[in-house]
Amino acid sequence: QVQLVESGGGLVQPGGSLRLSCAASGLTFSRYSMSWYRQAPGKERELVAGITSNGGSTNYADSVKDRFTISSDNAKNMVYLQMNRLKPEDTAVYYCYARWSSNLPYWGQGTQVTVSS
Repeated sequence: QVQLVESGGGLVQPGGSLRLSCAASGLTFSRYSMSWYRQAPGKERELVAGITSNGGSTNYADSVKDRFTISSDNAKNMVYLQMNRLKPEDTAVYYCYARWSSNLPYWGQGTQVTVSS
């Protein structure tokens, strides 16, 4: 049974930082490209950042470039999202996403990030 479990969300002031973690189990982690998505109230879910299965390549939404960093640890089956200089518009539920080739992708349950003073 595949599980993706996010943690690290919370309330932070504008300009602050958070580090999200996603623990993966039940899959061969090294085969999967991993991503973080987010969904704000009333908006569609959007891709925030992605990393290839070997960690060699990353991509980011324009809105988070130079502020967020995605990384992975294949030995620990973990993927992280370091979020710096947070803005109120970053407020959303953040989801971990795993995909391998054309196989069925997996989603975590999400973790809430709220940026507010």
